[in-house]
Amino acid sequence: MTGLVFKELWGRKRRMVGSLVAVFLGVAFLTGTLVLGDTLAGSIDGYYSKAFGKTDVTVRNAVSVSDEPWGSRGQIDASVLDKVRRVDGVANTEPVIRGSGQLLAKDGTVIASRGPRTAGNWMTDPKLNPYRLAEGRAPRAPNEVVINKMFADEGKLKVGDRTAVLTPERVPVTVVGISKFGDEGAFGETSFTAFTLDDARRYVAKSPGRISEVSLRAADGVSQDELASRVRPVLPGGTEAITNKAQVDEGMSKVESGFLQIFRTVLGAFGGVALLVAAFSIHNTFAITIAQRTRESALLRALGAGRRQVLTIVGFEALVIGAAATLAGLAGGIGFALFLRWLFGAFRIGIAMEGLSVSATSLMIAVPVGLVVTLVAALGPALRASRVAPLAALRETTAESSRPTDTRVIVGGVLAAVAAGTVVFGAVAEQMAMAGAGAILCVVAAVVLGPVAARPAAALIGAPAARARGVAGRLARDNASRSPKRTAGAATALMIGVGVVTLLTVFIGSLGASLEDSVAGSFKGPLVVNSGNNETGGFSTGLARDAARLPQVERVAGVGGGAMRVDGDASTVSVADPSALGRVLDLDVRRGALSDAGTFAVAKGVADDKGWRVGSTVPVTFADGASQRLTVGAIYENTDLTGDYVVPRTVFDAHTGQPLDTHVFVDLTPGASVAEARAALTALAKPYGGPDVQTRDGFVSSLTEEQRGFIAVVYGMLVLAIVIALLGIANTLSLAVHERTRELGLLRAVGATRPQIRSMIRWESVTVALFGTAGGIALGLFLGWGLGAALGNPFAPPVVTLAVVGVVGAVAGALAAVRPARRAARLAILSAISAP
Repeated sequence: MTGLVFKELWGRKRRMVGSLVAVFLGVAFLTGTLVLGDTLAGSIDGYYSKAFGKTDVTVRNAVSVSDEPWGSRGQIDASVLDKVRRVDGVANTEPVIRGSGQLLAKDGTVIASRGPRTAGNWMTDPKLNPYRLAEGRAPRAPNEVVINKMFADEGKLKVGDRTAVLTPERVPVTVVGISKFGDEGAFGETSFTAFTLDDARRYVAKSPGRISEVSLRAADGVSQDELASRVRPVLPGGTEAITNKAQVDEGMSKVESGFLQIFRTVLGAFGGVALLVAAFSIHNTFAITIAQRTRESALLRALGAGRRQVLTIVGFEALVIGAAATLAGLAGGIGFALFLRWLFGAFRIGIAMEGLSVSATSLMIAVPVGLVVTLVAALGPALRASRVAPLAALRETTAESSRPTDTRVIVGGVLAAVAAGTVVFGAVAEQMAMAGAGAILCVVAAVVLGPVAARPAAALIGAPAARARGVAGRLARDNASRSPKRTAGAATALMIGVGVVTLLTVFIGSLGASLEDSVAGSFKGPLVVNSGNNETGGFSTGLARDAARLPQVERVAGVGGGAMRVDGDASTVSVADPSALGRVLDLDVRRGALSDAGTFAVAKGVADDKGWRVGSTVPVTFADGASQRLTVGAIYENTDLTGDYVVPRTVFDAHTGQPLDTHVFVDLTPGASVAEARAALTALAKPYGGPDVQTRDGFVSSLTEEQRGFIAVVYGMLVLAIVIALLGIANTLSLAVHERTRELGLLRAVGATRPQIRSMIRWESVTVALFGTAGGIALGLFLGWGLGAALGNPFAPPVVTLAVVGVVGAVAGALAAVRPARRAARLAILSAISAP
């Protein structure tokens, strides 16, 4: 049997190319995404392992108010430095000061970065300092700084240049050195500007008696754990000693449970989409080849082969194809991971990644998945082959039924009704889990009903070609209609790929519309001063005060962000003057009022979950470790611009030395020119680092900027899934051309020209591609509406983008037919007529 399998594969090697390519691309996609996740994790781990230099133990504030990897802790009293310095086993100590510090470029604007924008002191012990000087020298005099190389390049700065750092006050500085983080230009994309210790105390800590932490280096023979245990007894309350290893693990844990988990989940999902599309292509290929080998299977049965042996032959064929394609896919996945790494770097997603990391886990996932997908896809055709009766060997042909079974129609119809109802219910009730379950059922229903819809859809889609292209067009339409299972099998793979693209397109369009509606509903003013999407960015709160003095401005409200524990939970909060905010934004206050500058406001959803009402007291903890109880003064509905909490600026700023605003919302006096006001605000904002002064529409667009960049990468990855689907269509047509060799020969014999044969195959491919594309767009539109509505987003499909998807589907269908059409037109008439 084994020899027979290899003989069959070699004899039909051209027919198996499509399956090999489909599995190869699917496994390469999955492997590439897994390897990229490993590489990102390895890069982050490498960064964190070097983030603290050769520090053995760190003494820091014991209170953590943020679950984000970049979340900073409050300051500690500088007197702890002398206490730990005298502990036996401490070789050296360095005070560490870290805080907000935004470096300005040569043109006076803040250098954009995806990572934290920080400033602090240059550590004099090279073993404790994670940075090293690449150019120049360390800062020695007031207002001298060392900047990291990545941002020196970004800001076009060099040693000797004068610039400024916002802390948030504008501090004029001279660049005396450029540093590197190991061999990298920065720690991820963290901007770090290093002052002398005295300047860091003055500009960053804002106090000579406060520091961020203490770095300790152990004496020879003292372990990290031992040093930490010796230091802890001398520490004052509110501080803790943590080993370097524990600190690295803590940072990686936050990354793993946050960004990296989402990153891997999204990439894995699209790897799954690619493999699902590949599975349909494999299934269709095996279904056609098994149908073409009906007489051969029957002869095997007639010669004594049992059903299990026939099933084994087909299964072993699938296993050989899957194994060969999977091994090739592993190698291809490395190349794909390199491409993805470049793509993510070009769109500035994640952090800079060097080299590739391939874990054993990724290989243990990719190899079995590739084999299982191939075997499962071939299972149905293999079972049909095993059920062929021996007498079928006496028949010349076995025709595929042109009508779907009643069972398929009934089951598919019921499944579609249940799926659609589930999506609609989830959308109306705003239950995402219900809508998601319905979406999965919808995909299953579409697969089941594909052959039911194929015949009428092919007749409808092929009608224009029948009218415009004459006999060739009619034959193309009839060929697509007469084999509904084959047509549906080829189109389903494309339908899934296009459906996912459409779903994402609709979802992003709906998200943008939701933000636009929300901003329009809560903010009526025409201008916003925006520091960007970096959570650690911002500008001095003085900008809002200065803007209020402009003659064109009637009302203004600055809003910043921060982290604190609210009722024990790490929370991100908005920081503002609630009374000023209430005059500029309509937060849809349901109970209470934003009546004065000391009002603590809570979102209605949180208040309902916690059982809070106006007058309830809520325990909060700030980054500096201080705790108090805030009284709820207002409960509001609209959270898009402020999040779940609005904390009074007067309360929050008492616990931070660096108050920042990220946005200033501006309402103009009646009759004031928007253009003139924008110009005045732009000039006013220049000393504050030149944040963007945006119109309301520009502000809405900026809110989805990061999502659009990620979606562009996702579209690029989904192109591969669509390519796999188109290869499936091309392979189906190639197999159909082989199957219809005699038919094509007879057409040529009765007068059909080679251009007519090519036209017939091409229009058949276009019909199949348009069927899959139209089905994918319809499915994506419905699911996009359902999932978007479940999240409370309006339905706003981008018509132009979807039209482009439809046109691309038709063009791609024509391209998929090039090779099969050429092969069909080149068939010799007499050889084709005499073919078995």
